[in-house]
Amino acid sequence: MAAHTTAKGRRITGEARIKMAADLKKKYEKGASIRALAEATDRSYGFVHRILSEFGVVLRGRGGATRTKPKAS
Repeated sequence: MAAHTTAKGRRITGEARIKMAADLKKKYEKGASIRALAEATDRSYGFVHRILSEFGVVLRGRGGATRTKPKAS
């Protein structure tokens, strides 16, 4: 998954931020995880989560096992 990358830790503003957000949104909505997008763009999980939220993406619920106790029969 080749994604838009920039120097790690470098601030992204203006048109570059809008373009990156659109690219991340498209890939996220096609099923890519936030972690996979973060790795592909050399950004943190928090950055990707924040940029998706800023641009109105409805985030999926957590995957994997839940921590609730099983119901007693």
